[in-house]
Amino acid sequence: MDWEAFAERMATMARDLLAQESVEATLDRISASAVDIVDGCDAAGILVLHGNRVESLAPTDGLVVRSDRLQGRLREGPCFDAARRLEGERVFRIKDFTEPEERWPDFVSEARELGIGSMMGFLLYTEQENLGALNLYSRHPAVFTKASETAGWLLASHAAVAFSSARTADQLQQAIQTRHTIGEAMGILMERLKISEDDAFALIRRVSQERNVKLRDIARQICESGGIDG
Repeated sequence: MDWEAFAERMATMARDLLAQESVEATLDRISASAVDIVDGCDAAGILVLHGNRVESLAPTDGLVVRSDRLQGRLREGPCFDAARRLEGERVFRIKDFTEPEERWPDFVSEARELGIGSMMGFLLYTEQENLGALNLYSRHPAVFTKASETAGWLLASHAAVAFSSARTADQLQQAIQTRHTIGEAMGILMERLKISEDDAFALIRRVSQERNVKLRDIARQICESGGIDG
């Protein structure tokens, strides 16, 4: 591993990640960077758990999606375990899928048929949150070395910060947009029904509760129709 060249590529990648304009674009760059930067990596993606349901984000190859689905069905595998943030472990590696694996025997047996030769999983996390797992795959056995693992871990550390920042920015933008939409809906009701600002907000909230529909969605309906339907 040429660590000097690797450091330069990591610095370029870190700046590139922070320059992306959306969460989706950031995740796509993370996966693409893994394939580009980590020696032997043929495919990459991010696995996120919702309870025990698996979601594949930014896969560079269908192999990633098939592996994630398999891990979700079996509820075992290095990336599934990494995403659950098991105490004391942040990195998981299966060196060679042609050999028996005691820790994830069912997954390795079935994943071998998918064409996976070796793989690694890295927890994406900050001090505040667990974001999922970055998964790196090779179609060849015994490709990933200790140096590959170190490179992947460094990439995952930068990726977690970029992912968290992008998601925070996206949530802030959504919050601003929601506040604007609710304000516009209140203005429409105040004008049409000749009611106060407090009464307009109370009406939107009551309709939201009665219909079990989110406040922002009721507000959007009011903005689109000019009033409360039904």
